[in-house]
Amino acid sequence: MKTRHKLIMFILLPLAGFILSQCKKTDDPVYVDPLTLKLGTSATLGSYLTDKDGNALYFFSNDAAGANNCTGGCIANWPIFFASGLTQAKLGSGLLLADFDSITSANGKQLTYKGWPLYYFAPAGVREAAGQTTGENVGGVWFVAKPDYTIMIANLQLHGINGKDYTVSSTNVYTEGVGKSIYFTDQLGRTLYIFANDSANINKWTTADAVHNANWPIYETDIAVVPSSLDKTMFGSITVGGKKQLTYKGWPIYYFGADVDAVTGKYRGINKGVSVGASATAQTKWPILFKDMPAARHI
Repeated sequence: MKTRHKLIMFILLPLAGFILSQCKKTDDPVYVDPLTLKLGTSATLGSYLTDKDGNALYFFSNDAAGANNCTGGCIANWPIFFASGLTQAKLGSGLLLADFDSITSANGKQLTYKGWPLYYFAPAGVREAAGQTTGENVGGVWFVAKPDYTIMIANLQLHGINGKDYTVSSTNVYTEGVGKSIYFTDQLGRTLYIFANDSANINKWTTADAVHNANWPIYETDIAVVPSSLDKTMFGSITVGGKKQLTYKGWPIYYFGADVDAVTGKYRGINKGVSVGASATAQTKWPILFKDMPAARHI
């Protein structure tokens, strides 16, 4: 009898162990990354925004005013990105919920980051693999969505405070007419300017007069985080009234105080300053800032 019991136990114990091990495997929790958005890192580009799987997200220069302008054939190559139910807990380190919003585009709802609509890159309809950033600088108007840009690139119509439309040439000549121009903004899409009377690394505008400075406040930073199409070494800074002012090719950089929508209070994509000081015989005294801007003079 004892021998029979030993035989039964010999058979059942391994079987029970197998069953328990299978149950344990079935009940083990499967790890699911709770993050919807996070930051990836590139040796050349630094930190940039990705989805939960590490797929890079992009900004489009034509969207500097905050609306989706990717239409026609653009849509297949640059699918929109959207994520619902976003909370701070679903964002990776270095990202803030307040920087995200959404818009409704022709292709549906789209998430925005710091006012820029977000896209994937899918050349010929095939989305690039996670960890890749092959969409960077495509056409000179597509850039990875970085969290720390201090300079971004807009591609928009210039519309002066005088109500007239302008285009600008690579030699900084303004002409009345319709057509997009590429120029610099800050990370939130606010237009950046130079003062034509300034000299290399010398601000000739800013004074102790509060009204004077409110019209053309300085761009107050000494940090240059720029798209890969720009040469970071062309940026520097000067000290004005105890504050740091960013420069480009020696030109001190400014905002225009009147670049604001009277109804919405927003300033994205507004570039009224381009016509200030312009006349039938003179160019603007406050040109927009762009890549091929001639260097400031040492006078």
